Amino acid sequence: RYEEREDFAVVMQPFFRNSLLPLDSNGKPDLSFFAADCFHFSVRGYAEMAMALWNNMLEPVSEKQTYNNFTHDRSKLKCPNPEKPFLSTLRNSGFRSSDLNLEKTEPSVPYWAVIVAAVAGVLVGSL
Repeated sequence: RYEEREDFAVVMQPFFRNSLLPLDSNGKPDLSFFAADCFHFSVRGYAEMAMALWNNMLEPVSEKQTYNNFTHDRSKLKCPNPEKPFLSTLRNSGFRSSDLNLEKTEPSVPYWAVIVAAVAGVLVGSL
């Protein structure tokens, strides 16, 4: 819907798609990345996600990193440069409307399967 606009863009940032749970030196989950509830991120975890998101915004659309390696290394931060002093969009990544397949596609999982899985999860959880 926004592909033809010069003043606005929507770009998916897949930096968290293939991320794995960070492990400590003993091979156990590194809880320093998580808050006390073990679900939300801690300051360290949010810092990692912020760096990954920033890097994704600077990467061209076809070359975006789809994982986060949780190294807590500030040297991995990417910076704008004179050749690309902007956030990457479809348009400035070299894609034109003819390059994209914007047709509606069937979802990979039928909607009813999600409902069945949710109900089964509630039943198993209550048992």
